[in-house]
Amino acid sequence: MKLRSRNRVTPEFSMASITDVIFLLLTFFMLTASANQSALNIKLPTAKGQEMPAERVYIGVSMDGKYFLNKKLIAKNEIEPTLKTIFKANPSPTFVIAADEEALHKDVVFLMDIANRNKYKVLIATNPHTQEEK
Repeated sequence: MKLRSRNRVTPEFSMASITDVIFLLLTFFMLTASANQSALNIKLPTAKGQEMPAERVYIGVSMDGKYFLNKKLIAKNEIEPTLKTIFKANPSPTFVIAADEEALHKDVVFLMDIANRNKYKVLIATNPHTQEEK
């Protein structure tokens, strides 16, 4: 009598499920890559700004907390009365804060508080980025 050998299942690897997974991953990466790319290529609108007056009032803040009005040292308690005198006849008073990057935040906030109390407009002076910093 001949003994039957058991039916052995031969291991097979189904490529259909792997193909589905690869297709889904490929689709996912293509969609996310195109979304990131469009977010970076934003074309900003252009506009012509107002002409700035020739005489701007600059208030500088050094890293050690000293204040400068148009490059001249000024005491902290003299800033507000001096600005009131300068802007007396100006319908839209504006001054530029040029603070050192190491200056304390409280020194800049002090100037912004003066502007807020007296309804002055404030501009913050910065340097443009160079290609190395971007």
